[in-house]
Amino acid sequence: MQLVVGLGNPGEKYARTRHNLGFMVVDKLGQMVNGQWSTVKKFNSLVIGYQPLAIFAKPTTFMNSSGNSVKSLANYYKIQSPNVWVIYDDLDIKLGQYKIQKGVGPKLHYGVQSIESKLRTKDFWHVRVGVDNRKNEILNSKLQITNYRRISGEEYVLQEFTEEERKILDKVIEKLTRELIRTLQTF
Repeated sequence: MQLVVGLGNPGEKYARTRHNLGFMVVDKLGQMVNGQWSTVKKFNSLVIGYQPLAIFAKPTTFMNSSGNSVKSLANYYKIQSPNVWVIYDDLDIKLGQYKIQKGVGPKLHYGVQSIESKLRTKDFWHVRVGVDNRKNEILNSKLQITNYRRISGEEYVLQEFTEEERKILDKVIEKLTRELIRTLQTF
């Protein structure tokens, strides 16, 4: 059995933001298996069972506390960390790309750090989906000042995807979810 967790933040305010990309991917996985999300309060999660292959989950805590939910789910279902898959947005990867790697995560991602801390290992599958599409912007263009800045990562991931970015993202999610379902069927 595999545990597949999408990371995000709860609530409508965050639903379409870059930081909720993990939720978007597991939502698509849930659709592909015709599953219905069930609330499991003792795990602070929404779950879909894709028996006997996997449990899909979305922690209902904020991203930076996801480790509590992941640890509780893994313990309850007796899933060892090498069988845990965590799907999340990654600013180290360009929009339109993704990487699936065991034990290799981004430079900085507080949701992932929370999981590593609670599981006491990095030895789980990292499904890193690129969201970086930032461009340098001219500040005070009316004054023709040529100072350039790049929006901070923390600010950027809490913004919604543009319509153009959504088109790219929809293709990536479709490709990624097909690959994940095929992979889960081999375990």
